[in-house]
Amino acid sequence: MDNSVLKQALAIAERYQGRVAKEPVFPRTTPELLRKALRAPLPEQGVDASAVIEQLAAAAEPGLVASTGPRYFGFVIGGSLPVTTAADWLATAWDQNAGLYATSPAASVVEEVAAEWLLELLGLPSNTSVGFVTGCGMANFTALAAARHHVLQKAGWDAEEDGLQGAPQVNVIVGEEVHVTVITALRMLGLGARKVRRVPTDGQGRMIASGLRTIISDCNGPTIVCVQAGNVNTGAFDPLEEIAEITRSHAGGSAWIHLDGAFGLWAAASERLRHLVKGADKCDSWATDAHKWLNVPYDSGLVMTAHPEAHRAAMTTSAAYLVQSSRERDPFEWTPEFSRRARGFAMYAALKNLGRSGVRDLVERCCARAKQAADLLGAHKGVEILNEIVLNQVLVRFQNSDEETRAVIARVQQDGTCWLGGTTWHGMAAMRISVSNWSTTERDIELSAEAILKSAGIRPTASAARS
Repeated sequence: MDNSVLKQALAIAERYQGRVAKEPVFPRTTPELLRKALRAPLPEQGVDASAVIEQLAAAAEPGLVASTGPRYFGFVIGGSLPVTTAADWLATAWDQNAGLYATSPAASVVEEVAAEWLLELLGLPSNTSVGFVTGCGMANFTALAAARHHVLQKAGWDAEEDGLQGAPQVNVIVGEEVHVTVITALRMLGLGARKVRRVPTDGQGRMIASGLRTIISDCNGPTIVCVQAGNVNTGAFDPLEEIAEITRSHAGGSAWIHLDGAFGLWAAASERLRHLVKGADKCDSWATDAHKWLNVPYDSGLVMTAHPEAHRAAMTTSAAYLVQSSRERDPFEWTPEFSRRARGFAMYAALKNLGRSGVRDLVERCCARAKQAADLLGAHKGVEILNEIVLNQVLVRFQNSDEETRAVIARVQQDGTCWLGGTTWHGMAAMRISVSNWSTTERDIELSAEAILKSAGIRPTASAARS
């Protein structure tokens, strides 16, 4: 077999990585140009592999977003560490099906080891079950499936075997600013969105514990409480310890607490930030993304539960043809997927390459860069920082005007120096800056702040530009 096409792809990837930080963050092309470059009749005869790769790269690269680069601040998307990109390439070359131990002993054991490291790093119980999923949305789904099984089982009902028709009603309590993926998961699990009980939140989006006490006292039967570590707009954390105390005192402590910590859970890796997740270890399940702050390639999420038996019962099945292990890890038993990519290799590589101190420094450095951006922008008249900078999120508003704020966002996106998105927060339009990339430097923040201020018609002072 001629493997020269692999070397060709490596060379193309290396060239792209070498220039990604120097080009406009968002592509200048149009959908029409991309379709023109990519669309063609399906060939009757196959095209030479080298020509396919060359043509694909030439057609696709003009439409790529530089989300792996240092000045991409949209959607809490982390870049990929070089070691995780390399490990992910190996995972592709090895092409392992990480469903069973029998289909890849290496994929099974690397997940086992990476899971042990993760639990230690995040301060979670060592007997916690871990599933390697696509992202935090699927992690929320998996955790809430385990929660559904657990609380209904305690009520004498088997959700997996008997479905939900005739089942006891499950009370679901969330904060007013719950992330949409939690609601999506509840819909997919048949628990619905309309009956969810919403607890009021404070000015930063944190659940108000006294509001939870009022709502949960009115709940009878199976109950699930969903909390948040890292509000998607402000980065704020729910008061986890107080929430755990209130929830545990309800109905003999039978309620399940699920923590959505897509990026905020990684604060546990930092001594300086760990106070933000105080009480997280008292939850029953946790969801997070590795393709955010661990900076591994897409896709990579983690679901963890303190009740492995409920987790496995909600996910696993069996069939005569399956070669399931009675002793070793069968990864499919902890995720909704049967056949899937071996995500554990990249996660293992990241953790071993960074070590405990490297993960801590990555998280703390991103938070410092977010604070730098807030300081540079907030020093100017007509620029308002709307949130407390507790993590890596910055909300910015211009001239106290929805129209002007949205216009500035559009001009920044068109400028290309950096890319960031907008949001509506507490009824106000805001610019949303998320710093999640290992390669973002102080200079990248300076350049981005200058571009933002220029787009707002504000000239930065020399001292502000270098503060």
